[in-house]
Amino acid sequence: MPQGADDSINIKFVKHYGSTALIGGIGIAAALVLYAANVITGPKAFTNTASLSPGLARRITAQDLPQPQPPAMLPKLGMYLAAGFGKGGPRPGNAIPKAPAGFTVDIFVASGLTIPRQMRRAPNGDIFLADTGAGTVRVFRGVTADGKPRESSVYASLPSAFGINFYPAGPNPQWVYITNTTTLVRYAYKNGDLKATGVPEKLIADIPSGGHSTRDIVFSQDGKSLFLAVGSASNNSDDAAEFHRANILEYTPEGKFVGIYASGIRNPVGLAVNPETGELWTSVNERDNLGDNLVPDYATHVVRGGFYGWPWFYIGGNQDPAHAGKHPELKDKAIVPDVLIQAHSASLGMVFYDGKMFPAEYSGDAFAAEHGSWNHSQGSGREVIRIPLEKGRATGVYEDFLTGFTTDGKPWGRPVGVAVAADGSLLVSDDGARVIWRVSYSGR
Repeated sequence: MPQGADDSINIKFVKHYGSTALIGGIGIAAALVLYAANVITGPKAFTNTASLSPGLARRITAQDLPQPQPPAMLPKLGMYLAAGFGKGGPRPGNAIPKAPAGFTVDIFVASGLTIPRQMRRAPNGDIFLADTGAGTVRVFRGVTADGKPRESSVYASLPSAFGINFYPAGPNPQWVYITNTTTLVRYAYKNGDLKATGVPEKLIADIPSGGHSTRDIVFSQDGKSLFLAVGSASNNSDDAAEFHRANILEYTPEGKFVGIYASGIRNPVGLAVNPETGELWTSVNERDNLGDNLVPDYATHVVRGGFYGWPWFYIGGNQDPAHAGKHPELKDKAIVPDVLIQAHSASLGMVFYDGKMFPAEYSGDAFAAEHGSWNHSQGSGREVIRIPLEKGRATGVYEDFLTGFTTDGKPWGRPVGVAVAADGSLLVSDDGARVIWRVSYSGR
C-alpha cells in the first residue's frame, strides 16, 4: 500500500547517534524506518482531549483541513460548557498526568503558586518561573532525592509577569529580562542570585495592551536581537487596534525598536531558539469560531519577514470567510507552518530538549504545552506534545507526550510552560492545578 493510502501509516522517527547504531542487524537508514509507532494521518488525525494518549503520534497537513463552519452553529456558552470549562474543579488528590512507558511524573512544586506560567532555566541551572497571578518571579534551585527543589525564593515582583530570559548568552549573564503585557524591564544579575539586587531598568514601556496579554522574549543566538511576541487584540479583526499586533517584534538588547520580524501570527505565546540551527521558533494560538478542526494551532520556525496569514488567511492561502476577497496579493505569500496541531489546543510555552536524562532519540526535539481551549465542542488540548526533529527540522509529526489532565471527564489541569531542568528532567507549569510537574526517565 503506498504511503498516504491509509489514515494510519508507519513512519519511524528515532534518531541514532554514532556510526555503529544498529537495530536487529540492520543499518541506520532502515532503523529510521522501523522504529516508532503509527502516525495517524488524514481526517483521523484530528482529535479531542479524551482521545489523547502518551506516545500516540499524528500529522495534520494543509490538505486535511475541513471547510469553515458558520460560527453560530453552537452557541458560545454551550461550547464553553461542552469543552469542560463549566465542570472543571480542583485536582483530585491522586490525579497525576500520564507519560510514555519508562517515564515517571511527580509534583516538583505542590503549593504556594497562584497562576504559574512561563519558565526559563538560568545558565547555572536555577529555574525561573513567572507566577503571573501573584505578580512575582520565583526561583527554584536544585532537585532533592525525592524530586523537589532544594531552595526557592521570590526573585522580583512585576504585575502580570510572563516572559523571562537571560542576557548575554553563555555561563555568566549580566541581566534578567522580564515582561508583562505592556512593559519590558531588566535586572542586573549574577549567577546564583535568588533575589534581585537593584531596581529594574525599564527598556520598553509601550507594548500594545488589551486582547492577548502574554509577551514572551528570547534573544537571537548571536545576541544582537531581542524578539518580543505580541498577540492580536481580537479573534480575526483587521482594524487599527491591530497595529504592531499578531507580530514578533525585533529590538536591540537595549530596547531600541528594529522592526517587525514576522507578521500574521495571531498569538505567538511561546518563543524558543533552536540551539542546533539558530532559528527562532514559536508556538501559536490560531483563531476561533470556524469549527472544531479549524484553524489548527501550530509550532514552527519563523522566517525573517515571513507572513503567516492572520487575519485574512490561514495555513497558507486559505481565506478567512470573514475577509472574503481581501488582500489577494497576500494569498501566495502566506507561509504554511511546520507542525499543525489540533485546532483550539491553545499552544503555549515551548522548549528544545538539551538534557541527558531522556533516551537519546529525544535529544534536540521540541516540547510544547497545549493549554486547552473553550472553542471545541468536545474539548481539545490539555497536554504536552513532543515534536520529533531530525537535524533541527520537523516533519509535521507531533506526539502526545504528557496527557491525563482530566479525571472522569472533568478537567483540572492546564499546562503552560515547559523547561528542561539541569538534571535533564522536564518541568511543566500547570495553572489549572497550580503546581509544577516533573517528568523524569528511569526506563523502568
